[in-house]
Order: sequence, then structure tokens, then C-alpha cells
Amino acid sequence: MLTQVGWTGASAEQRLFQYDIVVYGGTSAGVIAAVEARLLGRTVAIVCPDKHLGGMSSSGLGWTDTGNKAVIGGLAREFYHRIWKHYQKPEAWKWQKPEEYGNRGQGTPAIDGERRTMWIFEPHVAEAVFEDFVREYSIPTFRDEWLDREKGVVKQDGRIHTIRMLSGKVFAAKVFIEATYEGDLMAAAGCRYRVGRESQSEYGEKWAGVQIGVLHHRHHFGVLKKPVSAYWIPGDPSSGVLPRISTEPPGEYGQGDHRVQAYCFRLCLTDVPENRVPFPKPEGYDPKQYELLVRIFEAGWRETFAKFDPIPNRKTDTNNHGPMSTDNIGYNYDYPEASYERRREIIKEHETYQKGWFYFIANDPRVPQDVQKEMRRWGLAKDEFVDNGHWPYQLYIREARRMVGAYVMTEHDLLGKKETPDSVGMGSYTIDSHNVQRYITPEGYVQNEGDIGVPTPRPYAIAYGSLVPRREDCQNLLVPVCVSASHVAYGSIRMEPVFMILGQSAAAAADLAISRQVPVQDVPYDELRERLLSEGQVLEYSKK
Repeated sequence: MLTQVGWTGASAEQRLFQYDIVVYGGTSAGVIAAVEARLLGRTVAIVCPDKHLGGMSSSGLGWTDTGNKAVIGGLAREFYHRIWKHYQKPEAWKWQKPEEYGNRGQGTPAIDGERRTMWIFEPHVAEAVFEDFVREYSIPTFRDEWLDREKGVVKQDGRIHTIRMLSGKVFAAKVFIEATYEGDLMAAAGCRYRVGRESQSEYGEKWAGVQIGVLHHRHHFGVLKKPVSAYWIPGDPSSGVLPRISTEPPGEYGQGDHRVQAYCFRLCLTDVPENRVPFPKPEGYDPKQYELLVRIFEAGWRETFAKFDPIPNRKTDTNNHGPMSTDNIGYNYDYPEASYERRREIIKEHETYQKGWFYFIANDPRVPQDVQKEMRRWGLAKDEFVDNGHWPYQLYIREARRMVGAYVMTEHDLLGKKETPDSVGMGSYTIDSHNVQRYITPEGYVQNEGDIGVPTPRPYAIAYGSLVPRREDCQNLLVPVCVSASHVAYGSIRMEPVFMILGQSAAAAADLAISRQVPVQDVPYDELRERLLSEGQVLEYSKK
């Protein structure tokens, strides 16, 4: 039986493309999944909204969140090996001598064996590696192709039959792999998913739900020498609330909600004058949006540059740090479910906010002179993102939809409180959620909420069932990015090396599902495990 999600049929003008496997999404997971499919002899295509491949790995996140590098194997390790090989070339060091940068981010032979790795890199270098993969393995790549989320998915007997893009192109496959950060194909195919935070009671997780009173890291107002009033006239609610502060109640501790951890752009900055572009004044710039930042400086905060992490050639991977930084807290709640048009508006608002944050610090006379002088040393890297005004291509979608699949990963899996079945890869990074809201305390002060930083005691297995929808939802879809996990667990799983690991495992499972002519839920795990181990994936960890 053919079930159509709002589609009346294909017109004669529409072009049909058929492959064994179709990967929707040009993220790092998507590219690696396609490479694995080709290695296994399958026809495969990448179909993606992206023009540039690699997702966050090639869009500013060069200071890789690795955790325990020993559990990063397979094609993910090959990616970082190719990064290492690039930086062995003298011509790779245009703006800095390699000895000046030192051995930052390089693996050791004791861990890496013959495949030396480098985990820190420039955005354009990562993009070149992904493009090399696609070229070397002759992977057809359809860029700037957007799924028709309303009418474009046709299912037959519980399986995706075809997917249609807004361009009219139609793709048929035996198995589909959902590799976007948003999970649009997963949602359009009728799979169950979650947006926001579960309550503590749902899975019995200590770190779930609203985290009022919990202050991890240094991304909150508790790091200041004095509290900051939320009002234009300090202590006077009638004067109005400062911008970028929510007036909504924050919720009760442990309560679930709709809120999503904050997004930002990971900027690639440089202090090399010949390669530096001054921070632009964004269209719609409003210095009043940063009044709270002035008060933070007045309270003695001086950690503006704490996450200007150095990458090669005197550049940075600049990330959020502090009470009011590059994270645009509270302005992304509707992004996961939003239309493409609304998402573009949200992305633009984030760009305006973040460009304005840097421009404000570099130019506003109320900024302390020592901070302003240092900021003026920096600017956007002229040789990065050259067709996008030197601004990253990809907003950091730290979390959007999360599938509710055959197995749900929770903090119990990550903290070693239960045994996880059917490992298809490992994670190890700290459980790390960024703030989800900035609210007003009962005393009238400002505070951030939602930041979590809980170390995992050892590397943990990720279950095959977390890549697989429930059988009744879809039988030929695998999801290596918007995996089936609670908000807490996703805070650690959501790292780029893990996405690559799971992309490879998803493609290996897709191949077996095709070979055995079975739903993805019935892929024989013993065969999948044997194959993954033979390809260098790490499925369990024992400290040597």
C-alpha cells in the first residue's frame, strides 16, 4: 500500500534518481556515511540543502570536542589523519611557522599507530578533506536541494519509497540515511521525535529538565563579583527589562519544557593584519541590545577572550564563554520545527546578534579600554568562508529534533549505570548542554539556566537501536545525527567525531539491510559488529 504524506503524485517533468542508499544531509556524518556505502560497493548519493560539505566540522568548529581519542576509529579517524597529513606540508603554514604552533591537537603514535592524527584545524582544510572524499569515491552530490517537508515523502508498506525536493527532483532508494542537524526527513517520514527537555521523572535522570540553581562551567552570572539587575533602572521593575532577558517564568527544577540549548556561529578569527577583516557593523545594529554586557564589564568580568582557541596559522575557533557571549540564548526555540523561511530569519537574527556583539566590544566607548584594545587586534579571517563575507556557512545547531527510536540513550548509559546493548560506536565527551534561557530571579537579578557540564566516567557505548526508528514508524531509515537520546545524553553524543562514527555505522547497517532484504530493525547485530570491527570502529573500551 502506498501512503503519501500530502503528495498527489509525480509530474512528467520531475526527474527520478535511483540509488541503493540516499543520504540526506551534507554534514560530516552524511559524507562519511556515503563513503562507507561506496566502500561496500553500493550506489549512493548525497542530497543536501548545503552548498558546502562537512557541517560544523568545516564551518568553524576546528577545536574538536574529542573526549577520549582512543575510541575514535574507522573513517572518522581517517578524516583526522588526512588533516594531519595536510599540516605536514610546508605550504600549509602560510601565516605561522609550524614550530610556533607546536604540537597542539596532534595524536601520539602510542594511540594512533601508523595513522597519525590532528584534531585542530582551519575550516577550509576540513572542507577540502570532505570534498576529497566525495571526489575520490565518485559520490554524486546534489547540493542546494531542500526536502519538500509537507508533500515530499512517499511511504509504501512502512518504508520510504521516494523523497522529493522543492526543485522537483525525486530520489528513490532501498535505504535512506537522515544526516541533517534538524531531522527534517525523519520528521516528514512520520518518525517519533522530541524537541526540548524531558523531565527528571521521564527517564529518572538527575540532570534532566529545568536546572534552576545548578551552575556549571563559567557561563552564568554567579561568576561576577556582584549581581546584575535585570532592569534599565537597577532595582526598578517599572523601568522595563533589559534586552536579551526573558520575562517568562523559568519553570520548576526538574520540570520538562520546550526549550532548546543556545546556538551560535563558531567564528574563525585572526590577528594577522594582512589576513584580517575588521568586524563589520551589521545591518540593524542596535547597541542597546548589549546593555547587559556593559553591566557585566562593570561587574569586573574580564574573560572575553577565554575561548579564542588557537588553531593553525594564527587563527581561532571562537566559542561562547561567560554570562553574555556569542550564544544567542532564548532565540531558537522554534527553529527545529520552523519553516525554511522562518529558519532563515532565525539564522539572520543570530548573525546580527553575534556580529553586533563583536562590533560593540571593538567600538563602543562604554567597553573597558583594555578589552576594546585587545578586541581590535582581531578580525574575521580573510581566507576563510571567502564566498560568504568570511562568515561561517553553518549556524551551530547544537540540538534540534531528537528521534524517539527503538532504543533511547539516557544519562544512565553515559554514566555507566546500565549496560548499553549492541554498540555501534562510542562517545566519551562531557555531558555538555549550553544555556537554554536567561531569566529574572525573584530578587530581580539576571541569571542563565540550562548549562550542564557532567564528566562521563569512561567512554560509553552507543546502541544500534538509537539509530533506528521504531518499526511501526519506518523500516528503511537510519538516523546518525538526530539520534534517539534524551536531552541530557545528547549533550555528549552531539560531537562531530561521534557523528562521523555513527554515519559510518549507519551506512554499514544499511548495506546489511539491503543484502538481507530486511528492515533496518532486523539487521543481524553480530554481522554488523564483525564488519565494524574489521573496519577499525571501536565498540568497547578497556583502559590499557
